[in-house]
Amino acid sequence: RLRLHDGKLIKDRRYHLRTYPNCFVAKELTDWLIDHKEAPDRETGIRLMQKLMDHYIIHHVCDEHSDYKDAKLLYRFRKDDGTFPLNKDVKVFMRGQTLYEKLVSVEESILKVREENSVKYQRTFLGCEMIDWLVQEGEAEDRKEAVELGRVLLEHGIIQHVSNRHHFFDSDILYQFWINFRRRRRLTELLNENSSCALSESPDSPFCLRKLNPDPGNTSFLSVQTNKEIKIVSAVRRSSITSLTGNSNPYFSTTPTLVFPPVAECNPKSVLKRPITNEELLSPGAPYIKKTLTIVGDAVGWGFVVRGGRPCHIQAVDPGGPAAAAGMKVCQFVFSVNGMYVLHLDYQTISSLIMTGPRTLVMEVMEAIE
Repeated sequence: RLRLHDGKLIKDRRYHLRTYPNCFVAKELTDWLIDHKEAPDRETGIRLMQKLMDHYIIHHVCDEHSDYKDAKLLYRFRKDDGTFPLNKDVKVFMRGQTLYEKLVSVEESILKVREENSVKYQRTFLGCEMIDWLVQEGEAEDRKEAVELGRVLLEHGIIQHVSNRHHFFDSDILYQFWINFRRRRRLTELLNENSSCALSESPDSPFCLRKLNPDPGNTSFLSVQTNKEIKIVSAVRRSSITSLTGNSNPYFSTTPTLVFPPVAECNPKSVLKRPITNEELLSPGAPYIKKTLTIVGDAVGWGFVVRGGRPCHIQAVDPGGPAAAAGMKVCQFVFSVNGMYVLHLDYQTISSLIMTGPRTLVMEVMEAIE
């Protein structure tokens, strides 16, 4: 929206003797999306703008069209005409973004890289430091109000205790911003939101991932091998944080108890040709490259299975899911999750970190050089 204002695509326009303030022409915007590489083609551009309409971010100036048409029609951002619906989730997200921008833009910021239990964490702060800063900057009237603000930010997944064990307290406990608000997001990430994944159910495919039952709180999936032997695996998928925890407090969440049908419970055979150690991965000249993947979870999760430990590896990837779209592949090794170094952890711990973290997952993986 701000870029469109700067580019003068959003401006007052006159149509049929009436002036419509702060609007844009749909066809011109589609051209702009392609020219600025926000969309590869017009069809994708239309889908992106329809996504914004579906989420009440833009609308036709007279609300005569419920869909986005690539034509000489006038549309407007709801934030430019005061009709944007500010529910609690949006307000908390915007408050978190404002605080983050304020914190990173000042000298001697309390946000620093810190180490705890030999693990380095990005964008961290002590609870008491944050309380001092909020009161000092007038973001809260007193320490009690500042604690309440911190708790709301934590419950909405904007900040977290570094190992996800505590709520927010006025103490020297270490917390971090889990969302990097300054990461430039591409509009195409919107297309991964709430998308239904078309999964192959053919037993001829190497594997397929599908839900064990329609219960949204159950995170088990079936991995169907070529020999049709069905095995239970723990999958990194979720419908929402609250569905896993049974309440609105994700900081208390644990790995959900899975209810299995009477079938053989065993781990799938590893996709690795041989075990790999951390020393092999990290040794100078090792034939591995590090890649950063940004995965925006859809309605049921991210679409991959992680197994093993020290290091963990990607056991399976849903071919129609967000992880595959972000470039995740089988046999990659998990180096970090949302800025946290995880080569020394087992797959249960990494799965828990992912499921209790933000929907936008940033993972560093190590991949063998072919």
